[in-house]
Amino acid sequence: MTLRRFAGLGALLSLLSPGLAMAQEATLDSGDTAWMLTATALVLFMTIPGLALFYGGMVRSKNILSVMMQCFAITGLMSILWMVYGYSLAFDTTGMEAGVTNFNSFVGGLDRAFLSGLTPDSLVGAFPESVFITFQMTFAIITPALIVGAFAERMKFSAMLVFMGVWFTLVYAPIAHMVWGGDGGLMWDWGVLDFAGGTVVHINAGIAGLVACLVLGKRKGFPTTPMAPHNLGLTLVGAAMLWIGWFGFNAGSAVAANGTAGMAMLVTQIATAAAALGWMFAEWIGHGKPSALGIASGVVAGLVAITPASGFVGPMSSVIIGAVAGVLCYSACNLKSRLGYDDSLDVVGVHGVGGTWGALATGLFATKTVNEAGGDGLFYGNPGQLWIQCVAVVATYVLAIVMTAIILKVVDALVGLRVSDDDEVAGLDLSQHSETAYTLGGGTYGEFTGGTGAFTEAKRAAEAKARTVH
Repeated sequence: MTLRRFAGLGALLSLLSPGLAMAQEATLDSGDTAWMLTATALVLFMTIPGLALFYGGMVRSKNILSVMMQCFAITGLMSILWMVYGYSLAFDTTGMEAGVTNFNSFVGGLDRAFLSGLTPDSLVGAFPESVFITFQMTFAIITPALIVGAFAERMKFSAMLVFMGVWFTLVYAPIAHMVWGGDGGLMWDWGVLDFAGGTVVHINAGIAGLVACLVLGKRKGFPTTPMAPHNLGLTLVGAAMLWIGWFGFNAGSAVAANGTAGMAMLVTQIATAAAALGWMFAEWIGHGKPSALGIASGVVAGLVAITPASGFVGPMSSVIIGAVAGVLCYSACNLKSRLGYDDSLDVVGVHGVGGTWGALATGLFATKTVNEAGGDGLFYGNPGQLWIQCVAVVATYVLAIVMTAIILKVVDALVGLRVSDDDEVAGLDLSQHSETAYTLGGGTYGEFTGGTGAFTEAKRAAEAKARTVH
């Protein structure tokens, strides 16, 4: 979410400063408040249950609970970290000054740690600051949750928790601050346009996912062993939930019930539809038949690509952004087998590539006729905006690659990143959680044979539980 859509983002963020807030005498607007409450719920709905179902259907049946558990655990962990210090690191404006680069240009301070200074009457713009905090919290939740898809079916649950907590602290919060922190923020001062999270959310998660799947290595048997999705019905339901929830993501990033929110909603719908069709027809031409998994993936690709541009472009531009995203992300996902990396659920091809295209497309199609507080892109006479977007993309790539690699190596040294071969064969549902999503017939699990150690212990626990049930 960027507040640049207002003619004074600083005006909105300055309300986080008690002294300035007193001078500006902000008043609560019930319409804006109602919309932001709704948008916040919609964005949370994207992760649980939307993303959990979307990912859950794409993994093998022995791993569905593991990815759902990861989504739920990340939701809990990020909520607490956001309250303790994340909100402060991302949005504390102490020490920031327009045009001045200092430490606080890269990350906020701790003046708002534990939500210090928050009262029921605190306002951001025309709605309660408590709602703004929760809205931004939902972005901090879904970003690391997206990374799960890249290393699905092979990472220890304990290692995942440690990695996500550190990654949130050292990667997500600083990038959010640099892009959305207001005057004095590094990329904010560059003039980067990112309405709802092309750099902060999608490029960030996609590139972190690439690093994660490279560091962890391929799943056992990849690419020779079939690893088809076990329940595409769940994936389609999850994609539908993401589509609906994304209106809160993009239109909610107007942080007001106004024309900018309405246009963001419209272009989000159009771009998503165009991307779904683009992917479908590309697959139809390339493989002879369109697939349900393909159109679901196209939907997400379109949502990703329009995210940074949604507050700055019109309907015709959104058609192009979406259609290109569908074909581009389809092609990128097909490249992974040739390049040899195991991105389990296509996080890199959809979020990394789609987010990059969306950020660059903003530099092409943005226009002040849609949002006076934004900027004009290349096709509206301002080639400089495309250059700014390119620099922001590269900066996000570099920070995400370097920091993610370091964090993963440290976590690997401390607790180990990857489950054992036996645990991976048994499935993470059993080996990490002693549960199975599907208990059919008796209380044994004939699919899982052999194995020692943690595998055997997990299997016995699951069988005992199943016998109790039956």
